[in-house]
Amino acid sequence: MADNKINKEIVFTKHSIESMRKRGVSEEQVKMAVSKAPWQPAKWDRFECALEFQYNKEWNGKFYRTKQVVPVFAEEKTKIIIITVYAFYF
Repeated sequence: MADNKINKEIVFTKHSIESMRKRGVSEEQVKMAVSKAPWQPAKWDRFECALEFQYNKEWNGKFYRTKQVVPVFAEEKTKIIIITVYAFYF
């Protein structure tokens, strides 16, 4: 498993930018998740992690206290490539 004390550039694919827009996630939240949350292996030699944020707002007409941000990413020698991003509200 990779060491997530990252000193690498974080690059967002077009797909990840679109998924973040649809799911209400900022680039800063993704960067925080990748740098602070434990990494877990994912399919196709990728990683994922999850970080919860205090939300206390409405999303799609329903009030939620917490938003969990789950980026899926690939680690290369000099950069981390964000493939997609999920968000869970509860």
